[in-house]
Amino acid sequence: MDSYLTEPRRRTPVAAATQVLVAGGGIAGIAAALAAARHGKQVTLLERQFALGGMATLGLVTIYLPLCDGRGNQLVFGIGEELLRLSIRHAHKGSYPSAWLDGGTKQARVQRRFTAQFNPQLFALDAERLLLEAGVRILYGTLAVDAVVEDGAIRAVIVENKSGRTAIAAEAVIDCTGDADLCALAGAPTRLKEGGNGLASWYYYADGGQVKLNMFGLADVVPQREDSRPGGQSAYQAEKTESLDPGYRFSGVDGYELSEAVLAAHRRMFDDILARREAAPSLVPVTMSTIPLVRMSRRLEGVAVMTRSDDHRRLADSVGMTGDWCRRGPAYEIPFGALHCARIKNLLAAGRDISADDEMWNVTRVIPPCAVTGQAAGTAAALGSDFTATDITELQRLLAADGVKLHLTEGECEGYEPL
Repeated sequence: MDSYLTEPRRRTPVAAATQVLVAGGGIAGIAAALAAARHGKQVTLLERQFALGGMATLGLVTIYLPLCDGRGNQLVFGIGEELLRLSIRHAHKGSYPSAWLDGGTKQARVQRRFTAQFNPQLFALDAERLLLEAGVRILYGTLAVDAVVEDGAIRAVIVENKSGRTAIAAEAVIDCTGDADLCALAGAPTRLKEGGNGLASWYYYADGGQVKLNMFGLADVVPQREDSRPGGQSAYQAEKTESLDPGYRFSGVDGYELSEAVLAAHRRMFDDILARREAAPSLVPVTMSTIPLVRMSRRLEGVAVMTRSDDHRRLADSVGMTGDWCRRGPAYEIPFGALHCARIKNLLAAGRDISADDEMWNVTRVIPPCAVTGQAAGTAAALGSDFTATDITELQRLLAADGVKLHLTEGECEGYEPL
């Protein structure tokens, strides 16, 4: 058999047109679609699964990591805080940030970071309702497979779903896939994470009338991790979980490799469940991760690249802030330059595929900064589609009006001195 075949030429129907197309319905995609829709844009959100939330809900990584710096200062506001409150609106598991939500003292906020643990199904359904109320069109079971690029801009995104292969024309495109899929398809500069990802497959189980989360493996191991509060256990005990097979690594951007990685993780998870049932016959699995637990795969190489040297640095094009989920103290302003490149002018990245070096990637890939960059991207798309010429002052004005704090000297961040 030949290594290649030639497909017949085909005409791809343009099934829809939209002002803003968001690819990926994880936290970044939810925030991006919500922000653009609230600013009056017609928004279409593509999600290849049939529920929203991505890693946070379908991956069962159900810990909303800190909105603070670990020293009692809140850094993440706007939609980032709104989604945390939404995630525990109907139920919370274990970790509830009472010091932050119920008027606690700063000392209490230092003792307990602004984190929460949530129910994934309720969060996914509440997020869906929120987007529909904002007027977002959600296309489930839809995968972006190509981009039509003309004169340095994406004119249409080719998608595939049960209706076949069609095109969606778009003025602005936001890549929230987590793997920079649209960036790569459009020819934007991207970079693959060195070292790949390890095996993991988280699952919930019921035992003794309680439902518990087994953080079964991680796709990476966090070095020198600090507890989220002094003298206590953290809700996210990354230091106690490692890859299920230290010798098995995968990139996260190869379809055949992904299937093999999921199968390998499933085998180990199944063995773990059976072993637990030997000791506790009443134990039953409740639900398991239904998407691969990929932490870092491919990202945009943007106009700016975030690094740890940005800690406490004031940035002229800041679109929001984030702390470090595994260290107390660091505080970062996120530059708009990390969300776009010069090559494709109407394309933004948000979420874990923004422009950051490998060390900073581990900071920016989690829920709070994904929400921050999603809101920034959606708001920028409301201003126009040439992101190489975005009016940063106007973007910052809109973000501030929507409750986002941009610099470390604002509001509850007073006391910080910029470098």
